[in-house]
Amino acid sequence: MSSGLREVKIFSGSAHPKFAESICVSLGCPLSASKIFRFSDGEIGVSIEESVRGADVFVVQPTCEPTNENLIELFIIVDALKRASAYRVNLVIPYFGYARQDRKTRAREPITAKLIANLLEKAGADRVIAADLHAGQIQGFFDIPVDHLTGASLLASYFRKELKKEVLDGVVTVVSPDIGGVVRARKFAGQIGSIELAIVDKRRSHEIANTCEVMEIIGNVEGKVVILVDDIIDTAGTIVKAAEALKERGATDIYACATHGVLSGPAIERIKSSCIKQMILTDTIPLPDEKKIDKIKVLSIAPLFAEALRRIHSEHSVSILFR
Repeated sequence: MSSGLREVKIFSGSAHPKFAESICVSLGCPLSASKIFRFSDGEIGVSIEESVRGADVFVVQPTCEPTNENLIELFIIVDALKRASAYRVNLVIPYFGYARQDRKTRAREPITAKLIANLLEKAGADRVIAADLHAGQIQGFFDIPVDHLTGASLLASYFRKELKKEVLDGVVTVVSPDIGGVVRARKFAGQIGSIELAIVDKRRSHEIANTCEVMEIIGNVEGKVVILVDDIIDTAGTIVKAAEALKERGATDIYACATHGVLSGPAIERIKSSCIKQMILTDTIPLPDEKKIDKIKVLSIAPLFAEALRRIHSEHSVSILFR
């Protein structure tokens, strides 16, 4: 893939090389050569194995677990590319870590999303391409272009096919697991069809991270097939408690979906023993073998990123991909 005399190069960090390879397959170009190694004391070393002088370079690296390692690796790769005279360094960050602290909710809290944005720019990034940032305002933390893709269309397409009869019969309800996700859930419901929306009104504990208490269900779910929609599923505490509350209020089959499957700590055990029939995720974060269970299905969002890269490189509009 090239535009005039400008060559394109796609590199991968060690966080999710399979995702980078999928992008390259979609674009019909090879993955560029690099080596990532460790010194004996654990420091990260990077070697770019081919010329990038004057090239339009894309670096694929979600900042998932181990988050700190993957971030430092990304900083070093960007520095190496800038010092090698790359024309432009575009960061493809399918999952943007440290995004959940995007504002101060209490005294003396950091805003880590802004901090990471500053560090990426300082390292030399010229553009960021990400999917479903935890909060849309994170785009404004950068002073470089940010292309904000979404996995909603991919997930909605799956459910339109999987639950076609239920959608047509009007027995499907999309549910937001919290008040903050209502806009996301409403858009998702519109993409599936003209179906109802419900909301789980929850109270989150500020004393213990990743905990919440379900309070009430706003909307009718009795006798309904429900789809819980979120951006991130981390420990799965919120989504599982929401599913339990929905079941208690008469929901029949309960599905869950999210763009990012962090699935840390007790997530897999919680999902296994939950009343959730199926959980649909995208592959922004790699799913290791020990976390692969029958209830979890992963869809590839790599072709969407590939099309975004194609349009960015050829200077065409990418706005259609945001919808």
